[in-house]
Amino acid sequence: MTALTLSTSTAATLRADAVVVGVAKGPKGPVVAPGAEVVDQAFDGKLASVLETLGASGDEGEVTKLPAPSGLKAPVVLAVGLGELPAKDEVFTEEALRRAAGTAARALAGTKKAAFALPVEDAESAAAIGEGALLGAYSFTAFRSNGNGKKKDDKGGPLGEAAILGAKPRDKAFKAAAERAAAVAAEVNRARDLINTPSNALTPKLFAEAAQAAAKEHGLKVEVLDEKALVKGGYGGIMGVGQGSANPPRLVRLGYTHPQAEKTLALVGKGITYDSGGISLKPAGHNETMKCDMSGAAAVFAAVVAAAKLGLQVNVTAWLALAENMPSGTATRPGDVLTMYSGKTVEVLNTDAEGRLVLADALTRASEENPDAIVDVATLTGAMVLALGDRTFGVMANDEAFRTALYETAEEAGEQAWPMPMPAELRKTMDSPVADIANMGQRMGGGLIAGLFLKEFVGEGIAWGHLDIAGPAFHESAPFGYTPKGGTGSAVRTLVRLAERTADGDLG
Repeated sequence: MTALTLSTSTAATLRADAVVVGVAKGPKGPVVAPGAEVVDQAFDGKLASVLETLGASGDEGEVTKLPAPSGLKAPVVLAVGLGELPAKDEVFTEEALRRAAGTAARALAGTKKAAFALPVEDAESAAAIGEGALLGAYSFTAFRSNGNGKKKDDKGGPLGEAAILGAKPRDKAFKAAAERAAAVAAEVNRARDLINTPSNALTPKLFAEAAQAAAKEHGLKVEVLDEKALVKGGYGGIMGVGQGSANPPRLVRLGYTHPQAEKTLALVGKGITYDSGGISLKPAGHNETMKCDMSGAAAVFAAVVAAAKLGLQVNVTAWLALAENMPSGTATRPGDVLTMYSGKTVEVLNTDAEGRLVLADALTRASEENPDAIVDVATLTGAMVLALGDRTFGVMANDEAFRTALYETAEEAGEQAWPMPMPAELRKTMDSPVADIANMGQRMGGGLIAGLFLKEFVGEGIAWGHLDIAGPAFHESAPFGYTPKGGTGSAVRTLVRLAERTADGDLG
């Protein structure tokens, strides 16, 4: 991964291959942002005019490259748009800095070292720049070759090093913020790698093995239930989804504990390593990206490792509900009834509503340990994408205060989210004439109905939240900011921030 360093040097003294400056959209044209004073001086105070001549306006995501004048060690200046110029007494938001740094890092792919001369007001803004640069520099090349079966020597690889100018490397707050940014970005990128891995290289068994390897490396406790243990334990939801595949399912428990922890947070992730829809087969054009249906499991996995890296004073457990949803002679049929781990029976009306089935078993199992809160993460419903688009995830909960806390936590982390209701009247639409509940209700409000289904399997008295990341988990369009094409690692930063708030006692 790209290295992150803090530097007290200026753009005039630090040796680098490029220097990154910020430019904002002002009322009369582009305005050079704080942090770039030395660079502006090298242009005789005319950097804004030069940029305007080249067509720059300061719009978010805009990139302008120009040769550096004498007086700078770097041969190239890259100006990145920060968006609207803040009001007189305001500063650029952390998210604006994060996105600008990500855009710049992506534009500098193949560069060994870049100096980031963006606005640094405090340790948090330096961390945002660092996090954005590390996330923006991400690339996935594991399956590229030079044509003869050997791994390709990618000379145009990611930015080698991002040096944050104006930071204070000896200051404890700056150092801690930079270390956090590096740890969180590494785990977001771990999730991205898992999501981008083709399904034939990430079966439930292989996913479980990846969790076991990480557990060994980071001192985590790990437990893996294979298909025999799942049958013996009565995990009807996970087995019902996975029984049609030649690659049997798994349930993985990955746990981080801190000796002084007073709270326990359980994270449950949907891990459908490939979703064909099962017997309720997906139509043509809906199958090609279904390797990403395990994004929730990737997120909770990465969040637990991040908590361990950061040494957070909270116990965090991840439950990875892993299965491959395939059609075959052994697959669950529409109309079948499954007996879940909780003992409840579910009539399966649609085998493509499989995520809620594996999550239900994992939620019940997680509830048995009586954590202070449970949060599940899933690419659960197309209905949530219709409601919120492809950059915002929905937040639901069985407690209004906890739902608000989750939404605020996502905002703090820089992830777009929106609180969603759980209308009680929709529960009746899942009534079944043959079982305790059906896995489908009315078509309208499908994302809300899925949340209501999951709520049925949460232990009494436990605060529970549900993040439906179906929209932002996998980005199919051109990259933007620090978001690449493909797996995004959605919800990892929110979960890490939630763990931090829990450790600090901010959630009660």
